[in-house]
This record gives sequence, structure tokens and C-alpha cells, in this order.
Amino acid sequence: MFTKITFLALLFFSTISAKSGSISGKVTDADTGEPLIGANILILNTNWGAATDIDGFFKINFIPSGKYVLKVSYVGYAPETIKDVNVKAFDSLFIEIKLKTDFTLAEICIVESKPLITKSTNTCKVTNSESIQTLHVRGGRGSEVLYCVDGINIQAGGYTAEFNQCLQSAPWNTEEYNTIVENEFLNAFSNPLSTFSIDVDAASYSNARRFIQAGQLPPKDAVRVEEFINYFDYDYPQPKDEHPFSVFTELGSCPWNKENYLLHVGIKGKELADEERTDCNLVFLLDVSGSMEPENKLPLVKKAFKFLVKNLRENDKISIVVYAGSAGLVLPTTSGNQKRKITFALDNLHAGGSTAGGAGIQLAYNIAKENFIEGGNNRIILATDGDFNVGVSSTSELVKMIEEKRNEEIYLTILGFGMGNYKDARLEELADKGNGNYFYIDNILEAKKVFDHDLMGTLFTIAKDVKIQIEFNPVKVAAYRLIGYENRLLKKEDFDDDKKDAGELGAGHTVTALYEIIPIKEKILFEEREDLKYQISKLTDTAKNSDELLTLKLRYKPPKEDESKLITSVVRDAVNSIETASENFNFSAAVAGFAMLLRDSEFKGQSDFKMIEELADKNLGEDRYDYRDEFISLVKRSKKLSEELSLLEDEK
Repeated sequence: MFTKITFLALLFFSTISAKSGSISGKVTDADTGEPLIGANILILNTNWGAATDIDGFFKINFIPSGKYVLKVSYVGYAPETIKDVNVKAFDSLFIEIKLKTDFTLAEICIVESKPLITKSTNTCKVTNSESIQTLHVRGGRGSEVLYCVDGINIQAGGYTAEFNQCLQSAPWNTEEYNTIVENEFLNAFSNPLSTFSIDVDAASYSNARRFIQAGQLPPKDAVRVEEFINYFDYDYPQPKDEHPFSVFTELGSCPWNKENYLLHVGIKGKELADEERTDCNLVFLLDVSGSMEPENKLPLVKKAFKFLVKNLRENDKISIVVYAGSAGLVLPTTSGNQKRKITFALDNLHAGGSTAGGAGIQLAYNIAKENFIEGGNNRIILATDGDFNVGVSSTSELVKMIEEKRNEEIYLTILGFGMGNYKDARLEELADKGNGNYFYIDNILEAKKVFDHDLMGTLFTIAKDVKIQIEFNPVKVAAYRLIGYENRLLKKEDFDDDKKDAGELGAGHTVTALYEIIPIKEKILFEEREDLKYQISKLTDTAKNSDELLTLKLRYKPPKEDESKLITSVVRDAVNSIETASENFNFSAAVAGFAMLLRDSEFKGQSDFKMIEELADKNLGEDRYDYRDEFISLVKRSKKLSEELSLLEDEK
């Protein structure tokens, strides 16, 4: 029935419409032209605003006639202010807005008129507040302190600062990292075989970048060298035979120990055309507990997942499970082409409560099993800071649960967010046991990299249980050291054991491993060696008479098979100089050297930040997305932080 109230409502809105207009537009990345999802558009000095949708579009209706100022902001991009936006009655403005990436960090500003800091053993006191200057307070690796500026808590490193009579003692940093015991050099005669599982994770690099950009060197055990190396793509050839990946090897001079060799081993997964993609059954498992409230946690999670939503297809199945004090299903199984429905569910998530991570994982596996796609990609994608504290929460209990589900071909990929209470050790282990991958997302640019490129590849496994075994020729090699992969080492017997779990390779992905090799400089006559009471060790004629430095073997299983296939190749004793080595070789060496410097590794040799910067700068390659250029910026920033840290230590 057409009531009087309905009539008055229509009259009211028609009156507003007659005197108002609208502003719509599209927000994109200035460099790539890609739409920015969830960018904020605010009309200053009003309560009107909007956020961009999955295609980067926005619209603000019923704006009274007049001139306005728009502010457009997005995490990881420089904000844009648009002045003199003239809205007229019956008019609809359309504005194209291009935001530029911004890697700069806000400085901590404190007011001072004379030397600001009086330093004792463990305190740093603000003594005056009259004029504006910039204060940098930095401490040791991964150290953290909370201090207060006009009632706002700010984290910095090393000292406790007092400002406006607001003094708080430094909180405990509850971030967790497993202790890394670096691989040693092994004698090639008594230990000729080196065996390990591949690892395509990259979380360690982006997590360390977070520390460096915040003005601190990362904790040593936060640096996993292989994840630094594998953060970057390398220009390896596409596979051309029956195997789903190609194998690339190169031998060159070691940049940090010129007397030694460096062996570069690369694997390139086959690229899949869109029609070759299997259908996906994905369960988004999102931590919405109270610890996820900060801007770089749940708000960033929601923006990040929208990149993945954009790439979904009609036959893909999507569910969203959340957990805080308890776990719940917020989006029942939905077709991938219902993007707005999925996006709406993401937008309506809010943080609060304790963290029942185990219950969330269990519910997610149940949902994944109910919607299992035979021959498809069945996977849980968990986004969290890892702070599980309710119900099944111990790492051992979670690992047992995840290993059981792995055998049902439901895999687990983990995305880490946040800082302060971040549980890297736990998340890295869970992803490993879940036959998934582990990423750390520190900003919107990393979210775009992971969801638009890296994650889409790992969703489609082309080879599982991929193992590498190298046999070194003791006539040519005195000793060798695998750089990184400490928690991926396997026993030599595991290589031929098809029941032994190992890493998965996704479509289009590259995996890179480096060995430092101490060569035998002078020809030695090897005969029988009686090192043991009950055995005699002998070298074969092949070892003595060939130019073979080593034999490389790889085992893998096709995704739906249980019997492995073997690939074998030989690396001969032909060494490139640094000048003649490939860009792949030199850039990966620069990254490894940088990681060893951050770890203060006993094996860093003659590495220093200047050498690393120069080597990387000469071997940037195509660098389509400027990831390698950013690497050089991190090297420069780390050099400065290291110098400042040395000065602080000298003053103590």
C-alpha cells in the first residue's frame, strides 16, 4: 500500500536528489594500471566517503552542490589530495585517480630545543619539548620498546623514552623464531651425499624487510637464507620434456671466498595455461581475534584476499571460516563468480576475542572435506599472526591434526600478518606439515605480489615430494656446504623412500639452492683408505679419471601418483668467473650474501654490504616489478643500521 510515509520519503529523497550530484571514479596503481581494491575516498570536512570495489570503482551519491576536497588513501601508496572538486546539481563527476607506491616510513617526531637524549645503560629520556625535530631511537637486533607521545603508544628499538611524563617500561617481545644452526662444511670423502627437500617459502624475506624498513636489523633466527633466495624469480628455461619442471645448474667463483666455488641449482615449474587449471575448493580461514585488530593485520587481510577473489572462476568453490573465542562459518560454499558476495563477507569481518586457532583449523578441514573436488585443488588458506591460545593450541597437537588431513589431499597454505606477537616458528612448521606454502605479508604491495602471482602458482601443484640429492666427487671436492635449508635436510636413505614427505612445486614457480664448494687444488693420488676398522673406502675409476665435479639427482611424484620419478644430471669441473657468470648466478649469490650478513654468519667470508650492493646492482635483469631494485634499497638501509648499531655499542 502506498502510504503517506512512503510518499513523504520519496518526496524527501527527490528533493535531495534535485539539489545534489555524485562523484564516482576509479583508483588504480600509477605504474601498472591495476585497480586498487578497498582504497579509501573521503570528502574532507564531511562524513561522506566510499571504498573502491573489486574493480577499483567507487561512487558517492547525494552530494549537495559545492566545491570539495577529496583525499584518496591506500596502504603502501602515497595519499592523493584532489582540490576544487566542483559538484553541481544533477551532475555526475567521474574521476580517474592514480596512486603511486610509497616505500617511505613515517618518522617518529618529538619536539626538542636542546640535546634531546640523556642515555644510561638501558634508558633514553626526553628532556625537553619546545621545537620540532626528528628523533631516531634504535637498539639491537629485533629489540623493541614501547613509549608514549601525547598518549599515543609507538614502538621503536632499544631504549625506554619518557615524554610528557608518560613512561612505560619496555614490553616483552613475544615474537617466536626457531633457532637455526647453520649447515657446516662436510668432507666430501666421508660425506659424499647431500640430501634435502625443496622449499618455495618466502616469508622470511618479507618479514625481515618489515624490521629493516622500521629501522631495525631483524633477529638472526628470523633470517632463513633459502627463503631470501627464493623470494625472487629467476630466468630459468621452461621444461621441454616429459617432466613438469626444468633443471638448471651453473658453477662459478664464490663472491665472498674467491678460492671456493659456488654451485647454483635452479628448478623451473611448468607454466599452466588458464584452461589447464584444475577447479579449486578453497576455505579462507581467517583469524579475527583481538590481536588481529591493528591496521597491518585484519584490515590488510581483507584487502589482500580481494586480490585472490578477483582471479576466481565459476567452478571454484569458496568458503570463509573465522575464529576468535570460537570458530564459525561466515560464508557457506559459494561459486567463485559471485565476487561481490565474497567481498561483502570479507568487508563485514571485525576483530575481537581470544584465539581458538585449533578449533578454526578443524572446522576449516571439515568444510573442505564436505566440498572436496576429486582431482581438484582442495586447500585451506589460513591468515593469522599465529597467536593461538584457546583449545587445541600447542604446535605438536596442530601438526598431528594437519598431517592427518594432508593424507586426505587437503593442503594448508599459511599467510602471516603483523608484528609484536608474531609466531613465525609455529606458522612455518604448520605450513610445512600441511604440504602448503608460507608467506609473510607486511604491506599491500606484498599482498598483491603473493595473491596475484605467488599464491596462484602454489595453488596448482605440478610435482609433489620433490627431493634433491647431490653426490660430490672427492677427487675434485674437498668439502661442501649447503647454504640454508637447515630445516629441510633429509637422510640419504630418504631420497629413495617414496613414503618420505618433501616439498611441493607449484605451476610456474622457481626453486633455487646454492652450495659453497672447497675444491681440491692439487691432483691427489687416491687409493684405498683404511679409515675404519671394519671397512675399506675405495674410489672408482670414474671418480679418478673424469672431469665430473658432482652428480645431481632429483625425485618427484606427479600430483596424483604415489611412485616417484628420477632425473639425473652431471656437473663438470668448469668454473665461470664472477664477470662471466649469469645474472641468475650473481643475483642469487648477492641475496645469499646479504642474508648471511644479517645472520652475522661465520661463513659470510669477505661479504660486506658494499660488495653485495654492487653485485646485485650489476645483475638486476629484467626486474619487471622492481623487487630486485627494492632489494638494493634494503641493503643500503641495512648498511646504515649496522653502522649506527656499531656506534651505539662502542658508546656503551
